[in-house]
Amino acid sequence: MKVLVVGGGGREHALVWKLAQSPQVSRIYAAPGNAGIAKNAECVPIASDDIEALLAFAVNNGIDLTVVGPEVPLIAGIVDRFEQQGLRIFGPAREPALMEGSKAYAKDIMQRYNIPTASYASFTSADAANHYLHTHFANNPTTPIVIKADGEAAGKGVFICPSESEATAAIHTVMVDKAFGASGDSVVIEEFLVGREASLMAFTDGTSLIPMIPVQDHKRAYDGDLGPNTGGMGCYAPVSFLTPALYAQAVDQILRPAVEAIRDTGIPYKGVLYAGVIVTPEGQLKTLEFNCRFGDPETQVVLPLLETDLVDILLGVTDAHLDEVVVTWKTQSAVCVTLASGGYPGPYPKGIPIHGLDQVAHLSDVVVFHAGTSNGPEGEVVTNGGRVITVTGLGEDFSQARARAYAAVKNISFEGMQYRTDIGHQAEPARTE
Repeated sequence: MKVLVVGGGGREHALVWKLAQSPQVSRIYAAPGNAGIAKNAECVPIASDDIEALLAFAVNNGIDLTVVGPEVPLIAGIVDRFEQQGLRIFGPAREPALMEGSKAYAKDIMQRYNIPTASYASFTSADAANHYLHTHFANNPTTPIVIKADGEAAGKGVFICPSESEATAAIHTVMVDKAFGASGDSVVIEEFLVGREASLMAFTDGTSLIPMIPVQDHKRAYDGDLGPNTGGMGCYAPVSFLTPALYAQAVDQILRPAVEAIRDTGIPYKGVLYAGVIVTPEGQLKTLEFNCRFGDPETQVVLPLLETDLVDILLGVTDAHLDEVVVTWKTQSAVCVTLASGGYPGPYPKGIPIHGLDQVAHLSDVVVFHAGTSNGPEGEVVTNGGRVITVTGLGEDFSQARARAYAAVKNISFEGMQYRTDIGHQAEPARTE
């Protein structure tokens, strides 16, 4: 079987790494891939959002299965185009992908199907949004509010605003300055929730659902959950505060109703449905957001814990027989740490040589996934993005996994490298972002 993986980050390296373990896979291509992916796949210089070029490549090379990593091509309709040509592709069609592509669409689904979430209002007018904010802060002067650009904004379109001045500034940034382009044509304003966050992903063919091991991501750039939001600075799995009862509740009250709601629209959701959830201090479970793809870096801890052949699951989804697939997981824990470029999530340099990768390549219970990397003029691995490397450690328990990840991190270096030293601090940190 020939497989094409679309994307070039740490998530896609984890997918390629796992697919390469399948006896069903004869050849893997990645578009565009990265320096690490190139060890397991043939990288082709096609951007992940160039749908027509990807389609032509899949047709011309007899690709049997395409797996899409990033959300942008999914929201743009890559699945619809491939399926129109009779090609097998893993991921949701354009309309179901609106669960990530439009915050207002997702909130409307949640409200109509009684999926627990924060109270909210959506606006297409900056004046109307500001009037709502003025009323909120007049009645609740010490209660923060959350403002979200409606469309996809690469994880940067969410603002937690403790005051009316900050909230109106956020509205101006999104709706007037158009910092996120058309994604800011409308906004969702939400109740601020406090609690512990978890990422719960599930495979679904539109009818059956197989939830994955829950993960906790660390979005803030710096130790102590300080600094700006990022794409994710590390995570761990499983998540102990998501008890078996809460886990079952999340599946039955959030994931299953969402799959059923989307099926009711007429186009079943096929792919990975990812719910960001929060457990409040009162023990209530609420939905923060939905994403239409594998999480990054969540995938880098989930796939190393998966025992089942990933191809069996992917085909179960694309060919609508997921109910026939038995999925098993390792009983280990996994912790991953993101190594980022200096300056990230702001501007950062590229082309900086990375040292020490050979020293960690053969460590047991450690997997190094490349994200923003490429090969320099002499074949050396250099930085090529904000998040550069994800180091995953496996262990019989959380402490062992964490120790292995950080021991490996100490062997890797590049100028300006930054990372958090507290991933999984206390194994279940309180989260408020």
